[in-house]
Amino acid sequence: MKKNITINLCGRLYQIDEDAYELLHQYVESLRQSFGHEEGGEEIVNDIESRIAELFDELKQQGIEAITIDHVKSIITRIGRPEELTGEGVKDEDDHSAPHDDKGQGGNTDWQESVRSAAQDIFNNVRARTAGKKLYRNSNDKMVAGVLSGIAAYTNTDPVIWRLLFVALVFCYGIGIIAYIVLALVLPEAKSPEQLLQMKGRDVTPQNLADVVVEKEQQPVRRPTLIRMFFSMLLKIFLVFFVAIALMVCVLLCLGFLFALVVMVSALVLPVSSSMPFSLEAMGMVELYQTKPIVLVIFAISLMVLLLIPIYAIIHMALSVAGKVQPMGALQRIVCIVLWVVALCAIVPCSITMSDYNQKHYSRQYHDRTVRYYQGTEMDNEDADFLRQGGWNLVKGENCAHYTYSGQYYNGDESVRYLDAWNENCQEIYQVERKEAVEPGVYRLECIARAEGPGPCIYAIGDTKQVASIPVYGDSGGELIVQIREQMADSLSANPDKQAKKRTSMVMKMMGMMIEYNEDHPDVDGHDRLQDRRVMKGYGWSVVSIDNIEVTGDSIAYGVSTDETFTGKPCRAQWFSATDFVLTRTGDLRKSTK
Repeated sequence: MKKNITINLCGRLYQIDEDAYELLHQYVESLRQSFGHEEGGEEIVNDIESRIAELFDELKQQGIEAITIDHVKSIITRIGRPEELTGEGVKDEDDHSAPHDDKGQGGNTDWQESVRSAAQDIFNNVRARTAGKKLYRNSNDKMVAGVLSGIAAYTNTDPVIWRLLFVALVFCYGIGIIAYIVLALVLPEAKSPEQLLQMKGRDVTPQNLADVVVEKEQQPVRRPTLIRMFFSMLLKIFLVFFVAIALMVCVLLCLGFLFALVVMVSALVLPVSSSMPFSLEAMGMVELYQTKPIVLVIFAISLMVLLLIPIYAIIHMALSVAGKVQPMGALQRIVCIVLWVVALCAIVPCSITMSDYNQKHYSRQYHDRTVRYYQGTEMDNEDADFLRQGGWNLVKGENCAHYTYSGQYYNGDESVRYLDAWNENCQEIYQVERKEAVEPGVYRLECIARAEGPGPCIYAIGDTKQVASIPVYGDSGGELIVQIREQMADSLSANPDKQAKKRTSMVMKMMGMMIEYNEDHPDVDGHDRLQDRRVMKGYGWSVVSIDNIEVTGDSIAYGVSTDETFTGKPCRAQWFSATDFVLTRTGDLRKSTK
């Protein structure tokens, strides 16, 4: 039942329902806006109000006690809309034919007036379409839940338009499906004759109620069109797919939320330093509990809300279907949805904060477990073990991401570790050395090394310091692979056996050509073939040697360095590697040096 309002129009009282009053008020305000800038505009509006009062008197004489929205629409049609009364169409034609001034001010005024008039027309059109109506889900013309048909009835448009828009929004990251489900939960369904009249904007009178009942009973069974069948099938497929996925996600979320809730409550109840698996200590949340305990409390409460609201909604829906309770009202649904969304928005930043503290906790544990100091320098355990087991003395270690490495050993064995340093800006200062006890004599130092740029050097210290630069080949090629190929060629030319010569030629072909083919097909010959391919790639390794190292004492120190103050050469390499140091006695000291 609609509420009637008593209004005073030109000194006379009239009964008018609230929807009709809203439309009349909007019409009078639009008249004041249209005539307000003109001279005598107020008098024009007063005259129109007097004319409206006269028409209201005619309705009263016809026995109509309350003015409805249909009466107001009829009166507006008879009097005319503001743009029709002001003659803006004629004015526009005159303005087009009239010359404009140099600054174009007349054109700007016309453009503003046309935009304002178009906006007013759109507003009036929307207002006229929706005046006196309420938004419901249409139960008489629905494919799934009647949401789109209800919107079409509310806006007095074709439902096909809204269904096409829905299909388009479905492909926009599923926005259409989410919006449809939310509206289906929020909007009530027009089931009773009164709700059906309100959906269409018709007055709730005994005659109209009777008409709705008769129409519903006499409504013929309509054969669905091909388009309707297509959209119905499409929507049902989307709905079934979405419901199946949603059910699985909901079950997993409920189980996950329940487990997380139990864990969080247990952690808050247990002592901080408890050894239980669900304690704050075990989850790395002690620091967070000591600094920001409110985060944990909000997280637990949000988890509870996220879990309980869906469970409550499912139980309430089941009871309403069974007829035990009334279905949720629109306000109750909105409150549940808002609370659930607020809990979701609260749990996200809390989860991020907890994850950050957890990551820091385990990073510290990993650091304490894997990092230690070797001769006063912090490094990984693997680096420290390699240097210690190899008897290497770390003279300098600054700006180094690591001190040893593995993965590109020259024979293809990725498990072999070697000396290595890296700095993106070529600022590593790295020097390691070891001493070997020797007898007086002349020695040669050989090692296998590589470098990304100039600067890294191999050195040996006997009676004097001798330095040799590491050849720069990067991580491919190198002098070592050239030497291997030369040795294979020499053995091929020195072997008179034709069969052996043929076999050696085939080996060279496989190692030099077919292995390159296996780079695109790594599974052709298996892991061994990959190792052969890595051997042939070279990885930039070269043999570096220092000859004629004279020693009159009892030891030789040797190693690798990038320190410019020691080698006299600036380092321009991001990284270098060195391995397999071999010290060989090559002769006795000259008599003059004994």
